[in-house]
Amino acid sequence: MSQRKAPADAGRATIRDVAERAGVSVASVSRVLSGNYPVSEELRRRVMKVVRDLDYVTNAHARSLAGGGTPTVAILINNITGAAFAHVAKGVEGAATLRGWLSLVGTTGDDPERELALVNLMRQQGVAAVVLLGGAYDYEEYQLRMARFARSLDAAGSHLVLVGRPPLEGDVPATTVDYDNESGAYAMASHLLSAGHRRVLILPGPAGLTTAQGRLRGARRAFEAYGVPFDPGLVRHGPYGDEHGYAAVEEALHETPDFTAVLAGTDVVAAGAMQALRAAGLRVPEDVSIVGYDDIPLASQLTPQLTTVHVPYEEMGRVALRAVADRRETGAGGRKGGDGEHLVLGTHVVVRDSVRPPVSTRVAGER
Repeated sequence: MSQRKAPADAGRATIRDVAERAGVSVASVSRVLSGNYPVSEELRRRVMKVVRDLDYVTNAHARSLAGGGTPTVAILINNITGAAFAHVAKGVEGAATLRGWLSLVGTTGDDPERELALVNLMRQQGVAAVVLLGGAYDYEEYQLRMARFARSLDAAGSHLVLVGRPPLEGDVPATTVDYDNESGAYAMASHLLSAGHRRVLILPGPAGLTTAQGRLRGARRAFEAYGVPFDPGLVRHGPYGDEHGYAAVEEALHETPDFTAVLAGTDVVAAGAMQALRAAGLRVPEDVSIVGYDDIPLASQLTPQLTTVHVPYEEMGRVALRAVADRRETGAGGRKGGDGEHLVLGTHVVVRDSVRPPVSTRVAGER
């Protein structure tokens, strides 16, 4: 029986041992193991058989220093417990796993300074991509600094991907994967208006966040299209949490109690608003209708089930990762500069049980 030749370094196989056994160059072995270069199927099979025979373990640190290694994608999210963008992270991680990539998750805590610091840190770590999830902050200095980081990532062979936020202005090398946010809010407000509601309490989200701004614009546009006066006094800005939904409705019931419907910026906000209505002795949808935005699993678990806007969050995550992988596989990642790609996914209204015509309309129709 033939005996295997023992590797030279005290029993641990090296890349040179693999190359010698496979009868190929060290560079060819490196290409097969990195997965970043096209190689023939026959070469890949031959090298991987030797890797298994020798129980070769790649030195990931050495590979990363050489510019190879397992690609890593950094996912930066406001709050890891937030249901909507947790689904985006799931989509990114799932698509990364299929390609043998690693995923890192960092939280920004809704702090733009921390977000910028984390992007810079990931650049220094040499990740393949930084994926930013959620709305951006609408002020010039933030946009300028983010654009600088995008160019810096690009120069280092990495890439910035913005998910669920507008693209950066100008000639910035960043990919944007967005959804039709404003049109989703327009469709939802139109659904309420077509049911006969005219006094709608709107809870779009934080005033400085692009997500909330888009949802408020969509709602206002619907009012204009229906020829219904829009009352800014029925807009309550605040965080995307159930506490805000509860507090905003409680406040509105004391200040402007004539509203007949609530348009919440997220399903979680809608859940808090629903609790406040019930605490005040009001029924949903018999007394007040309520709608949400996101279509997370919570929406169908509420009683009544929540009419909401469906956003394809998990698909957005998969698209984001594919965009980065395609750049690397086609060599686009090496082409520095240039405008970034902007991909937009559609939204649609999911009609459930939380909307009825206002009481006054129903009574008038029954006469």
